[in-house]
Amino acid sequence: MLLTGLFDISLPLRNPVLQFSLILLIILFAPLILNRLKIPSLISLIIAGAVVGPHGLNMMLRDSSIVLFGTVGLLYIMFMAGLEIDVADFRKNTRNSIFFGLYTFSIALALGIGAGTVLLGLPLLSATLIGSIFASHTLLLYPVISKLGIARDRAVNIAVGGTIITDTLALLLLAVVTGMSSGALTSAFWIRLVISLIVFGLVVLLLFPVLARWFFKRFDDSVLQYLFVLALVFMAGFLAEAAGVEALIGAFFGGLALNRLIPHTSPLMNRIRFVGNAIFIPFFLIGVGMLINISAFFRDFRTIWVAIVITAAAATAKYSSAWITQKIFRFTNDQRNLIYGLIGAHAAVALATVLIGYGIVTGYAIDGSPVRLLDESILNGTIVFILVTCTLATIVGEKAAAKVAEAADALEKPEAAAAVPEERILIPLSNQERVDELINLSITLKSPKSPTALYALHVADNSVSDEIGEKNGRKILEKAEVAASSTDNSVTSLLRFDSDVPNGIVGVLREQKITDLILGLHEKTGLNDSFLGASSESLLARGNVTTFIYRPVQQLDTVKRTIIVVPSGAEFEEGFRLWMGKIANIVKNTSVKLVVYASRHTTAVLKETWGSAVTTAEYRPFKDWDDFLALSGEIKKDDSLIIVMSRKRHRSYHDSMAKIPAYLGRYFQKNSFILLWPVQSPVDEVLPDKAFRKGLDTLERFGKIFGEAYRKGWKPLQRQTEKWLSAEVNGKAWLKR
Repeated sequence: MLLTGLFDISLPLRNPVLQFSLILLIILFAPLILNRLKIPSLISLIIAGAVVGPHGLNMMLRDSSIVLFGTVGLLYIMFMAGLEIDVADFRKNTRNSIFFGLYTFSIALALGIGAGTVLLGLPLLSATLIGSIFASHTLLLYPVISKLGIARDRAVNIAVGGTIITDTLALLLLAVVTGMSSGALTSAFWIRLVISLIVFGLVVLLLFPVLARWFFKRFDDSVLQYLFVLALVFMAGFLAEAAGVEALIGAFFGGLALNRLIPHTSPLMNRIRFVGNAIFIPFFLIGVGMLINISAFFRDFRTIWVAIVITAAAATAKYSSAWITQKIFRFTNDQRNLIYGLIGAHAAVALATVLIGYGIVTGYAIDGSPVRLLDESILNGTIVFILVTCTLATIVGEKAAAKVAEAADALEKPEAAAAVPEERILIPLSNQERVDELINLSITLKSPKSPTALYALHVADNSVSDEIGEKNGRKILEKAEVAASSTDNSVTSLLRFDSDVPNGIVGVLREQKITDLILGLHEKTGLNDSFLGASSESLLARGNVTTFIYRPVQQLDTVKRTIIVVPSGAEFEEGFRLWMGKIANIVKNTSVKLVVYASRHTTAVLKETWGSAVTTAEYRPFKDWDDFLALSGEIKKDDSLIIVMSRKRHRSYHDSMAKIPAYLGRYFQKNSFILLWPVQSPVDEVLPDKAFRKGLDTLERFGKIFGEAYRKGWKPLQRQTEKWLSAEVNGKAWLKR
């Protein structure tokens, strides 16, 4: 009695604390309980919403707070779809996505109009709205696809790209039907719509990236960056509404605009996924469930008939589109089902369309009751249709997504994986200011399949007391652990005491079997101090691992292009393929444009070795290291530079490399850069520099002389040339020839 006197716990709940507590309990326990019945987590939240909603136990009303958070969740789904799509692949598949969207829309619209007029007896305008409901779809399955890591699958890219076509056309059709029903469909309507859409696209796709890059370069606070991104997303949604289409279209375009600036491995991306999947998207799903009125489904036969007709027709339309797509693009059965899982769920646009149609009154009956464009039986049948299609698409899509993910993992050749040592990246840290930058680089370089590959090391001075040395070291290592955990990665922290820092690092290289070493460029403290520093030079001489020396000037996600300079003969080094894999990870994780400067033969080997891992790189000829400064005219403000170096007396070493550090310190102060030393064979196995370089020059001359015969297809010469030009040719074998 005391509690009931202090708190109002009558149903429906009105206390905001109790309401929010109930929502959180549903988000937490509904998937755990219903998963035991093999019900997907997405559907479990919709069912839970129906149970606690006004048409169920009436524990909660679908009030303004539910609508607000649900709207945010819907926009979040579309925003994440645009944010995580592979832009390079999307550009390659733009025509395919447009083609897919057009025939998917056409099939669904035709079936919708046919089912509405023939089976439901609706007038043409009402049947057209039914067709637009069929044509649209909600990317309800996308969070699952993102979690499985197949967001860049070609089938997913085509389906997601097609979504923007189908939903835009469906919403435009809704606007046209609404205008026709009210008599406002004039030439001025079309002119205003076209102009406003063009202005919207230009502002979001061109202006938003400029604003975001400016903000990210000046503010690195994680909270500020997240709030800035949310502000841009909802501003894009508002601009879309102002242009005459739904806000979800704006959210998708906002994701595309920010795609390049938010790397998939960045802490900001992790925060976006976390908040969306934990709060906003579940709110949207629960809100959809609250609309379901099961009692109305059994109130009259027409509601049942409407639900059966539109569900069957919509499922047929979407599965037919998926089947046609499979045949055209030669996808597997699992990819076909995955496409159906993506386009088969109807929620957002379908709900908006039916509510708008229900609200349009076209006249009045004899008894004075309003005649609506879509009547109550259509409204109730559509709500059930939303539940059924979401359930069916999610079940089919989740199974297909799991199989596609398994197939993608199986494509990796076991023998190739066995040849590469287990990835272990060491990041020596000496001060707190550089921790975030070095950890972010290591996460960008590493494979996503190696979540425990990072080792953070602090070497404390032996001359300092154990207590002070350990305290300072633990602070730095703790910051590294926090930086890595913000991206769902873990760091193994190592603390060593040694009188010489390089000694401590070299010892860990051997103890932990490190494959990659990431060093920050030291700060010069005296006139006699070298550019790299004595510690780095000592490590390069004593540690034969892939070594990166990094000087950040701006954040990785704000870099527009990465320029990599590769020396002639780099393909013959032992660690050639190892560092190439790391560069491929940079391109994949940041979507940065890669420009490669290398000799003709090295370029050919790079293209062959990278294969499909790096498909958008631009290759430019470069072989004269004495003219390295000529590159300064090619480097722009937001470019970063990667220079592949070599230790002395090795195959890819050039005398001018000794001048590179001085050039960087003098002429490239405004650009971030990485100096990269690959794993190299012992010196006694290496050919003399001049002899090896002479062999390469001979190879170049050979190619020029016989190039024409090769291009014309002289088969014996072609086979021999391919053999000699192969990346596996050993330098000694070539000189013997």
